[in-house]
Amino acid sequence: MLPFSMRGAIFASAITCFSHTVTLSICLANTVTELEPLVWQILANVIIFTCGNLAGAYHKHLMDLALKQTYQDTCNCIKSPIKLEFEKYQQERLLLSLLPSHIARVMKAEIIQRLQGPNFGRTESTNNFHNLYVQRHTNVSILYADIVGFTRLASDCSPGELVHMLNELFGKFDQIAKENECMRIKILGDCYYCVSGLPESLPHHARNCVKMGLDMCEAIKKVRDATGVDINMRVGVHSGNVLCGVIGLRKWQYDVWSHDVTLANHMEAGGVPGRVHISSVTLEHLKGSYKVEPGDGQSRDSYLKEHGVVTYLVINPKTERHSPLLGVRSRPSLDGGKMRASVRMTRYLESWGAAKPFANLHHRESMTTDKINTTDVPMGQYHFQRRERSKSQRRRFEEELNERMIRTIDGINSQKQWLKSEDIQRISLFFHNKALEKEYRSTTLPAFKYYVTCACLIFCCIFIVQVLVLPKTAVLGISFGLTFLLLALILLLCFAGHILQGRKGSFCSLTWFPTSSRFIVTNNPWLRLVLTMTTTALILVMAIFNMVRRDYFIYCCILGLVSCSVFLRINYELKMVVMLVAVVIYNIIILQTHALLLDGFSKAPPGVLKDLKTMGSVSLFIFFITLLVLARQNEYYCRLDFLWRDKFKRECEEIETMENLNRVLLENVLPAHVAEHFLGRNWKNEDLYHQSYESVCVMFASIPDFKEFYTESDVNKEGLECLRLLNEIIADFDELLSKPKFSGVEKIKTIGSTYMAATGLNVTPGPECAQEHDRQYMHIGTMVEFAFALVGKLDVINKHSFNDFRLRIGINHGPVIAGVIGAQKPQYDIWGNSVNVASRMETTGVLGKIQVTEETSHILSTIGYMCSCRGIINVKGKGDLKTYFVHTEMSRSLSQGTVMP
Repeated sequence: MLPFSMRGAIFASAITCFSHTVTLSICLANTVTELEPLVWQILANVIIFTCGNLAGAYHKHLMDLALKQTYQDTCNCIKSPIKLEFEKYQQERLLLSLLPSHIARVMKAEIIQRLQGPNFGRTESTNNFHNLYVQRHTNVSILYADIVGFTRLASDCSPGELVHMLNELFGKFDQIAKENECMRIKILGDCYYCVSGLPESLPHHARNCVKMGLDMCEAIKKVRDATGVDINMRVGVHSGNVLCGVIGLRKWQYDVWSHDVTLANHMEAGGVPGRVHISSVTLEHLKGSYKVEPGDGQSRDSYLKEHGVVTYLVINPKTERHSPLLGVRSRPSLDGGKMRASVRMTRYLESWGAAKPFANLHHRESMTTDKINTTDVPMGQYHFQRRERSKSQRRRFEEELNERMIRTIDGINSQKQWLKSEDIQRISLFFHNKALEKEYRSTTLPAFKYYVTCACLIFCCIFIVQVLVLPKTAVLGISFGLTFLLLALILLLCFAGHILQGRKGSFCSLTWFPTSSRFIVTNNPWLRLVLTMTTTALILVMAIFNMVRRDYFIYCCILGLVSCSVFLRINYELKMVVMLVAVVIYNIIILQTHALLLDGFSKAPPGVLKDLKTMGSVSLFIFFITLLVLARQNEYYCRLDFLWRDKFKRECEEIETMENLNRVLLENVLPAHVAEHFLGRNWKNEDLYHQSYESVCVMFASIPDFKEFYTESDVNKEGLECLRLLNEIIADFDELLSKPKFSGVEKIKTIGSTYMAATGLNVTPGPECAQEHDRQYMHIGTMVEFAFALVGKLDVINKHSFNDFRLRIGINHGPVIAGVIGAQKPQYDIWGNSVNVASRMETTGVLGKIQVTEETSHILSTIGYMCSCRGIINVKGKGDLKTYFVHTEMSRSLSQGTVMP
């Protein structure tokens, strides 16, 4: 019980044993006449001391192991809440980077419910529709902005340059949006659109959007003046009402829908580069905040003309103030003659220092710190600040961990076992939670065989002592022989699994032994209890059964009590009852039934220290109290360790749920292989993800009829019910992605009622992945099959909804650049001429047809699909192209080749 180390305890016990033995030998040597009985007596004393010390060492060793395990479990439990806190923070931050908080909370609850099991918290659905996370908001302003000239610039960029430019540009726009209380909705290629007045209504929403448009134009002007690159900004703003939210099951992106959104889009298309183009409705909301001039948008956009929209151009106050300098163009700060335009752009934009997507995904220390403002901070200085901040955060994290560790370890010292606890009863040490108590009692006990072994060693010591100091009688031999056989049988039962392991051929008839052994140790606490009671009862009885030697009677009784304490994981109340019964019986024997045997022990004058009966009774009581305190302390630590383990297990499960939630959220934004890149330990958050592919098949599938179907009236809740049907269509399309044959199809995004997907993105690019021709282009066939499946799904929806929607599909393949941009709302996208042509194949297509380019049709013909030539059509921005229709009447034509006109 003293605070000694194992070595210190062994050394102290050895010194005590040796000094006691030497002193006793010297004292008795002068008083005895025969030397031989003294030798046996001294040897018996040595056996008693050795037995007691071995039992103490055994108890201390197991207690040290238990305390070490408790300490490790405590450390784990201290770290796990911090990790859990981080996972929750990271999940919350990740979710809020994708969706506004009012929608994120609802969707988060649904994802957790799905992760925790199919039946967890399930409620009966009142209809067969998928959940619709869409809300209506009134009095908002919508801004659409397009970077004029960027398509031409992008064609001269490397993949890294393109992704860096887009991330820096849109990162800057996100900063401007935040400053002007606007919410970025989505990025479409080089088009950026946002809304002011979401999710909470703002009185100056129109002014916010106009100010943001002017700031965007100013930012692009600075880029143009600094680099000499001919790019500009075309901005359109309109005010009205929107439906906003998320549709579909995969690749969630917050979006807005309404006629006013469509009009805002056409305001941008009919705008003027470098100017903010607003509608008359927006002008009314401005209330004279800005000067305007006629916009004449009807002459540049047919939609504005058809709907009779009167438009205006906002006069930039800065331009008005500096009108004499309008004709003076700033000299580029970079030497345009020696660098490509894309290089000049990239170098200049790096000075903006936009944050990287998922920059804090692995930084747990960031959970306790605030963001720093990176506006106008040069890139090198920004990285330096972030590294310094990371070191400071790491120190805070370590200090917090150490403080929690000290507080918690201080709370589990031995004195706490006597105080009131929320989990453990003060007297009985039972858990307040009955289920937890039942689980604790039924836990496996691999060390039980060692408890029995130690008890048997004590029995052997008692036997040796009695053989040394008692007359060798038949009763002594028979009683100890029978007891030895019973204890040997119990030992054999406990060690049978080890004894027979690898020797099944030699002991075929005893194959039940290992099974019984495992059953005792792992599954049946009641049988362990029976064996414990049997072992301790045999030893306690044999301690006094043959004793006629007065002085060693007490020693054997004490060794018998020690044998009860070696069963460490047995409930201490049970050990208390057993030892109490033994002490009572021993005292009855000492003080009553065998009192005459002890009365004549000493002829010295009477006194407490000389009265063997009193000394024996007091000694037994002291040992009883000591062993009881040790048993209670041992059980307290065992139960505490179990409590920590159980808490750690539950927290690990919760952490796993949060990690899975983070993964689900991340994979709902990114393809699985890209998500693995960001979740990987070797990823550096200073790097932007981008990848170049030589052959990716891109599909755009739209439902043009939905624009006519969509109406805003009281009957359909201002368009909400129309969106409910669109949600069903997109959700059914998303469900197709779960089919194994479409595992290579990656949904990119939805744009209104248009579904964009691609194949070939999950193949590692590079010459080492070159394959034979058929396999190299199989993903194009997969995309066509997916298009057929979309047509089939829409037919089923039409049948149930009594509609006649038809898809217009465009497919093209070729090289693309894939990447992740945007720190505020990270978005995976693909860029390139192949993507633009695929989009044009859809917009110039025919309802119910799949239109492909000539190159794609040749590939499809080689893998068994039939195509028919449509002819030469004019494609905006691409000139005249020869296109083909894929036959939709059949899935594949494997029996014959295709001859195309």
